[in-house]
Amino acid sequence: MVDALERFAPLPLQEGYDNAGLQVGLTEAEVSGALLCLDVTEAVLDEAIENGCNLIVSHHPLIFHKLAHLTGDDYVQRVVMKAIKHDVAIVSMHTNMDAAVGGVNYRIAAKMGAKVTGTIGRRKEVNDVDGQSVHGSDGVVATFDEPMAADDFMVLLKKVFNVECVMANEMLRRPIRTVAVCGGAGDFLLPDAVKAGADAFLTGEMHYHQFFGWEQIIQIAVIGHYQSEQFTKEIFRDVIEEVCPGVRCVLSEINTNPILYI
Repeated sequence: MVDALERFAPLPLQEGYDNAGLQVGLTEAEVSGALLCLDVTEAVLDEAIENGCNLIVSHHPLIFHKLAHLTGDDYVQRVVMKAIKHDVAIVSMHTNMDAAVGGVNYRIAAKMGAKVTGTIGRRKEVNDVDGQSVHGSDGVVATFDEPMAADDFMVLLKKVFNVECVMANEMLRRPIRTVAVCGGAGDFLLPDAVKAGADAFLTGEMHYHQFFGWEQIIQIAVIGHYQSEQFTKEIFRDVIEEVCPGVRCVLSEINTNPILYI
């Protein structure tokens, strides 16, 4: 089953700073159920155990930095210790799933009702676990069948991604038809979005100063890191159910977003 995910989003697609792949446990064990989530927290691990799942597939790696000790000082250590105790394996598909064809950015586009028509940023080519060539990219360009006004675009984003607000620059005074997309922290791709001729740029995070200077050049829309990647667990489910239809998949019902909008 893990091989199926790695064929879809090979680990070599991940960024050099990342730590995707097996986090905890052994993958040889028979899977009783897979809990699919964005982040692995203590509550999510408890959810897996309560649902009889001995595998957790997450987008964000539980172990991102080196563990110097296991003493239960923070939630990462506590999750690792409890997962081992309960024989729960944890696998993460992070920036490799961001870059994969059909991955995070493609799902964002599909949720908006737009069709991917191109890519932006670096284009990658790696081999999967079978030695087959697989392509990927930093971001995508998606096109709507019909253009829409900037304020209608904002309403669409708020509805589709269930966000309280959208951080945006000055409303664009021309119709929006093409949108450059990068889930998570994608602000580094803003110049590439402009170069691609996109009407709008959608991402999860962007620094304050990067909003300056793009008025009437491109519509910036920032919806939140968690919000932009919340549908990633659906990708995991679709891949697993297609290749391993006998594996029971459970979508986590826990909102792990640590940011509150007051």
